[in-house]
Amino acid sequence: MANKIPRVPVREQDPKVRATNFEEVCYGYNVEEAQLEASRCLNCKNPRCVGACPVNVKIPEFIAQVVAGNFTEAASVLAQDSSLPAICGRVCPQETQCEGSCILGIKGEPVAIGKLERFVADWSRENGGVKPEIAPANGHKVAVIGSGPAGLACAYDLAKLGYDVTIFEALHRPGGVLEYGIPEFRLPKDKIVAAEIADVMALGVKIETNVIVGRTVTIDSLMDKEGFSAVFVGSGAGLPRFMNIPGEHYNGVFSANEFLTRNNLMKAYRDDYDTPIHAGKKVVVVGGGNVAMDAARTALRLGAETTIVYRRTENELPARKEEVHHAKEEGIQFAMLTNPVEVIGDEKGWVKAVRCIRMELGEPDESGRRSPIEVPGSEFEIETDTVIMSLGTSPNPLIARTTAGLETNRRGCLVADENGATTRPGVFAGGDAVTGAATVILAMGAGRKAAAAIHEYIQNR
Repeated sequence: MANKIPRVPVREQDPKVRATNFEEVCYGYNVEEAQLEASRCLNCKNPRCVGACPVNVKIPEFIAQVVAGNFTEAASVLAQDSSLPAICGRVCPQETQCEGSCILGIKGEPVAIGKLERFVADWSRENGGVKPEIAPANGHKVAVIGSGPAGLACAYDLAKLGYDVTIFEALHRPGGVLEYGIPEFRLPKDKIVAAEIADVMALGVKIETNVIVGRTVTIDSLMDKEGFSAVFVGSGAGLPRFMNIPGEHYNGVFSANEFLTRNNLMKAYRDDYDTPIHAGKKVVVVGGGNVAMDAARTALRLGAETTIVYRRTENELPARKEEVHHAKEEGIQFAMLTNPVEVIGDEKGWVKAVRCIRMELGEPDESGRRSPIEVPGSEFEIETDTVIMSLGTSPNPLIARTTAGLETNRRGCLVADENGATTRPGVFAGGDAVTGAATVILAMGAGRKAAAAIHEYIQNR
């Protein structure tokens, strides 16, 4: 029986070796490994995995093509619903989505859907790729603000429907969080991100970089003067949060957003770039999400002794288990049930330590996780010269402030309905700009829903 075959492990760089470089950790499946793993799929009549995927990839269909050795057809199935399969295969939290719903996972290991998606996407890219069907041009222009996963997914679907789509990107390279937020060792930029953006552009999508909507242009000017029938805001959430504790002003305190942007987008880790970055010798990363893991593993590769400080236990870590496992393998230290209360500086204004307090878990909060409670009298210090705050991000308020009729909630996120329609007619939004910092695949799902809503809005005007 297929379900008796054990899950095929994926090959990876040795932890001691990869901790010193920025090359991709996971090597992925070869043809034989992919077909063996694909053969484990039961091809369920009611596939729960499809419903658990935010973009509803036809998972059993593409896996069946892998089993048969029809890799081009497998890529075509993926292309129907996903504009970024090689990216999603690498960074999506499959364990809580498609793989988390796999029937084989009830008593054993689920099918490695993410690794199979990556295999198909990589094979397709290396063998000429596939191009989805495109409807004839319909004469309507749509503007997309932001070239991250939400914007790319929205532009991809609209281009297939015949729309003239232009993406406006504030930075000098497209990709949004895919470019500035996720490290090279998890998501190669030129090999994977740039290649999948090129696939979107191959549908006729145009990308204008160095355009700050709200300054260079406004939503009003795009719609009233440049003839765009609708606008999608997928500008992400790039405004970092801090703890607001004493000492955060000292030199050596950074947001994970800045630290990772310098390293990823601006290539500070490469000798042929002059981007300054302060990694220090002893780094404390505050937070427990994927971004915290990325910052800690980046600092380690830059030569620092790195500790992650988190106020709950390992069971409550929001980061993917795979990322936590990789971090531990590489030598990252974890200080659980610990919370900073003060950053301590020296006479020259540089960080020298973090004063922390021990925590214990109380009753669950509104998120369902048990609330951390301070243990009186348990303060202690961790010696460090660099503190990286990874506490989440919120949307930049610029677009909302410069666009009449766009409402935001108390967290600064744009208000939009389930299909992405905002409080301003003709303006749609999705991804982190609406939800706050979330995952790549959730942003893509929002972009796809908005594309369908934009199509309906324009056709019914």
